[in-house]
Amino acid sequence: MYLEIITPEKKLFAGETDLVKLPGTNGSFEVLMNHAPAISTLSEGKIKVKEPNGNIIFFEIQGGVVEIKSNNIVILVDSSGLV
Repeated sequence: MYLEIITPEKKLFAGETDLVKLPGTNGSFEVLMNHAPAISTLSEGKIKVKEPNGNIIFFEIQGGVVEIKSNNIVILVDSSGLV
């Protein structure tokens, strides 16, 4: 899957991932390969990104929106930091 995490200031992440865990407004959820298309709002919390090489990265966000379509994930966040 290809993931982009974007803030108004800059692009925080762009690359291939095996798993993305998101803090959805109605509870956290994970996105794996071939996930159904979806759009969701995100609440304050952490995004967990697992890269193909096994590295795990966390991003702390204040809120945002995610679009999942055809193994492409675009996350627009209000503000964020690397944890």
